[in-house]
Amino acid sequence: MSSPVDRTYSFGHWLIDCQRRELRYNNVAVPIGSRAFEILEKLVGSAGLLVTKDDLIGSVWSGLTVEDNTLQVHISAVRKALGEDRNLLKTVSGRGYTLAGTWRSGHLDHPAAAPVTIPADALFSSNLPSIRAPLIGREDSLSELSDVLSAYRAVTLVGPGGIGKTKLAIELARSVAPSFNDSVALVELAALQGAALAASATARALRLASNDKEVTPASIAQAIGTRRLLLVLDNCEHVIEAAAQIASAVLHYCPNVTVLATSREGLRIDGEYVAAVPALSVPDPDMHAPDLLLRASAVQLFVARTRALRASFVAGAEELQKIAAICRRLDGIPLALEFAAARAANLGVDAVLLRLDKRFELLNGGRRDQLPRHQTLRATLDWSYDLLPPAEQNLLCQLAVFPAGFTLDAASAMMDDLCRGRTSSKPCSIWSRNRWCRWIPPSRDDGASWRALAPMRWRSSQTQASSSRLPDGRPSLSGRSSRRSAMPLPLPTTSPVSPRRSETCMRRSIGRSRPVEIRRLESS
Repeated sequence: MSSPVDRTYSFGHWLIDCQRRELRYNNVAVPIGSRAFEILEKLVGSAGLLVTKDDLIGSVWSGLTVEDNTLQVHISAVRKALGEDRNLLKTVSGRGYTLAGTWRSGHLDHPAAAPVTIPADALFSSNLPSIRAPLIGREDSLSELSDVLSAYRAVTLVGPGGIGKTKLAIELARSVAPSFNDSVALVELAALQGAALAASATARALRLASNDKEVTPASIAQAIGTRRLLLVLDNCEHVIEAAAQIASAVLHYCPNVTVLATSREGLRIDGEYVAAVPALSVPDPDMHAPDLLLRASAVQLFVARTRALRASFVAGAEELQKIAAICRRLDGIPLALEFAAARAANLGVDAVLLRLDKRFELLNGGRRDQLPRHQTLRATLDWSYDLLPPAEQNLLCQLAVFPAGFTLDAASAMMDDLCRGRTSSKPCSIWSRNRWCRWIPPSRDDGASWRALAPMRWRSSQTQASSSRLPDGRPSLSGRSSRRSAMPLPLPTTSPVSPRRSETCMRRSIGRSRPVEIRRLESS
């Protein structure tokens, strides 16, 4: 009689292999996290009977204190893995869960594993950087993502440049490394000049002996085999297709590997969980108490970075108000805040606040050990902007004129106008690709809208001033008001134009009265 760990359970096209810890559909492995598989294993072993929440938590997280929402994250992961058959996993309200279907128990004799290019008993050592810096304002994100990483085998952190994806991914990998036997491979893709180099860079990070010309995603997966590993693919956006192929091959052929990626957009592979990295929190304009201002993570980062460069720096109540204003103007983007803090350490907070209108001259001088595109704010924005197709670059420039926000319908109308007579790409690809537009939750007076983040609005305003015509030769909105567009567009602080009014101006601007409406908006 086979032991429980050797059992298999089959139903229809599904197979649960407890020995290999695999969920298979039509004999193809389906990506599923380790905790999610243990939940599925517990449910299928109960032969359709109810399994209470307490029983599941006790079985999967033995000896640990786990919240109900953590269990729900992993239940969602099981349902996602089941795909169209997600209804097999049924919830009994307030009690627990059952797995429907007539699952047959059996046993499979697995053949010996295929030989790989490294010793069978070798472990992948961690190559995470040894230098650690405090991760300010990301404590909740670390906790949530740790749960997600145990529920999903592919997790991608997305966000605009300078938002802190790499730093968060490294600290996340460090925190979960013990569950992977400290086998963590960090693949740094940022410096690659072409997608063809991604596979060889991954092989080098894994210390695989191979010829660079012969490395493929399949050979990497074969070399990893059944070893337990956390593979971190950092900065995938410019080699997104190659990174997706590597991640997909590893997930399908290596049952004990989890992939953590960072990119401006998701990899779009099977079983992927996309987590947007938010900006740091900034104080509201009507917040004045020092203790409340210091609760905002953007203010905490600014003060910490300034103090690191000038030990005598002390932020009093008046300076905290100015720091809060800087944080709002920079939309809580960590890289921009670090540039501003470095200047504040030398020039003072007052000088930085007064000179923010010359932000590209002011916000530079990044650390020498950073990538060139992280040396200045302008370089970071140029990198993001250049990754967009020309049509989306044009649309972003037009949308940046509206600091109060815009609706998706208004953006679509603007895109149709820019691409008249040609195929129009979807406006939402701007924020799905580079995340430089932020969703504004609906309020009592206005509908849901979007707003381009301040740094990209600044960059786009300069592009508008230097380009007066669209690719098809028609005068652009920026060309008709180039003098005004060249002026800085600061973030409104006290009485912003409402998103609905901004949309009205946008809709009218598509017609002949475009310059008039722009002047009305800017004068408001």
